[in-house]
Amino acid sequence: MNAYEKLLACVDSIRKKTDFVPAIGVVLGSGLGEYANEIKVVATVEYSEIEGFPVSTVMGHQGKFVFGYSDEVPVVVMAGRVHYYEGYPMTDVVLPTRLMGMLGAKVLFLTNAAGGANEHFRAGDFMLITDHIASMVPSPLIGENLDQLGERFPDMSNAYDKDLQCVIRKTALNHSIPLQQGVYCQFTGPAFETPHEVKMAKILGADAVGMSTAVECIAANHMGLKVCGISCISNLAAGISPVALSHQDVFDTANLVAPLFRKLVRESVNEIYKTL
Repeated sequence: MNAYEKLLACVDSIRKKTDFVPAIGVVLGSGLGEYANEIKVVATVEYSEIEGFPVSTVMGHQGKFVFGYSDEVPVVVMAGRVHYYEGYPMTDVVLPTRLMGMLGAKVLFLTNAAGGANEHFRAGDFMLITDHIASMVPSPLIGENLDQLGERFPDMSNAYDKDLQCVIRKTALNHSIPLQQGVYCQFTGPAFETPHEVKMAKILGADAVGMSTAVECIAANHMGLKVCGISCISNLAAGISPVALSHQDVFDTANLVAPLFRKLVRESVNEIYKTL
């Protein structure tokens, strides 16, 4: 079974449970799973119920799709993403992204918990992702091109849609939510980056580092979805932070600011939907 056949099998598994058509797909990062509890749920599908679907194994990632309405917006929420460091091939890591597009989503809203490489950032800040660096991880497009989804050499000059960025900035301003902005760099993980890896990322222009998101953005762009993203700066990265890093600290900080983050995501989703 090739990647596209596997994708079709996943679509079929979900369509046996719900015919709901989302407009926006939302991927929830570490500690942000409670957003799924704030929507009017139409259907919930556990990853384990989907044929051939990779299952998230990380604390803070629930492992299910939630279909329903965020206020009046039809959404599919991915409560728990899959990471490359869990041992899955990259085609499986981006399978959920492609699946949400196949189910009808026109926009992919990415969130994550990230380490701050910008010395002006503080733990608990929100960063609008303006671009990414994905050179540290294998491209999800390596191998035979899935012509059914997109062309061989997709343009990435507007990877994080500039119009959607404007919508999120305006939403944050209207709700008095402080919002940083910057470039996200994805590493493989699961070890946190060394001080010199963070220094390298900074030299390349990164403001935040993490272990997800960029490859999902690539896969979404390949199939024509508009993409936007926000990082929760859960900690300062190695070499900047005065203390050793731990996943528990990442999880705790994300939980602490989660209510405000959920508000920013919810209100941004509402405004983005008006543009579709």
